[in-house]
Amino acid sequence: MTKASAKMPAPVSASAPEYWDEACKHLVKKDRVMKRLIPQLGDLTLQTRGDAFTTLARSIVGQQISVKAAQTVWDRLVVLPKKFVPAQVLKLKVDDMRAAGLSARKTEYLVDLAIHFDAGTVHVDDWVGMDDEAIITELTAIRGIGRWTAEMFLIFHLMRPNVLPLDDMGLINGISQNYFSGEPVSRSDAREVAAAWAPYCSVATWYIWRSLDPVPVAY
Repeated sequence: MTKASAKMPAPVSASAPEYWDEACKHLVKKDRVMKRLIPQLGDLTLQTRGDAFTTLARSIVGQQISVKAAQTVWDRLVVLPKKFVPAQVLKLKVDDMRAAGLSARKTEYLVDLAIHFDAGTVHVDDWVGMDDEAIITELTAIRGIGRWTAEMFLIFHLMRPNVLPLDDMGLINGISQNYFSGEPVSRSDAREVAAAWAPYCSVATWYIWRSLDPVPVAY
């Protein structure tokens, strides 16, 4: 994982994916590293938080800055509108957003995100029935959202079970350490390893991240 981690481990709750136990059984059976990692890393699971707009807005705020800095900016930003919803964000003054700590580019990105949500050009209500690539295509049409951010959204907000974020350096580094004794790993190598993880690549990726940092990541 390259960005953002939760400050404290969250307990298993009703928001844990319903497929989690089945996924763990599959991974332990199919993959020697998962057979070692999953029992070692305890009972915590992937968690989701916030609504779609807030989750994506937080991802924009956190781009290329530390977790601590991102939280500071977010805490200043989120109190500017009466409610942090697209229509209210669009009423904010650029100067106020910049004063909260947003760069000029991130301000533009956040406004573009709010415009897409307010205009209904992202089909939030349809995402349940859309496949992963269709959602990625829709999200990456928004300025400031690339494939990595869209994949994090699939994993952490929609909790899709079979996302393999090959642009994530944490995943690549974790595969290198756990499967290749620290040797360099190509995207092709990563895909070969992940063949045993399907249809639960998201879950395996989450455990790989935790093998590098035991504190669960969250968005």
